Amino acid sequence: MVSVEELRRGVVDKLAARAPETSICPSDVARELGDENWRELMPAVRAAAAHLAEDGTVVATQGDDVVDAETAKGPIRIRRGPSW
Repeated sequence: MVSVEELRRGVVDKLAARAPETSICPSDVARELGDENWRELMPAVRAAAAHLAEDGTVVATQGDDVVDAETAKGPIRIRRGPSW
């Protein structure tokens, strides 16, 4: 079982490893931390991103729109937030 803290750290670590203007897909984190059942981690990764967005560490987007990572319908991207 992957802890909430591991999921948050996974999101931050993935973003830190990329250029500042780029984004990640939640599946990038789920695939790294999960096994062949990584898809089961997707809701938890989105919840971790939503928590990180509360303090501005990250933002979740759909196209050019900022969305709530946990409640948005469809695919999202995660990028560095204003408090990165």
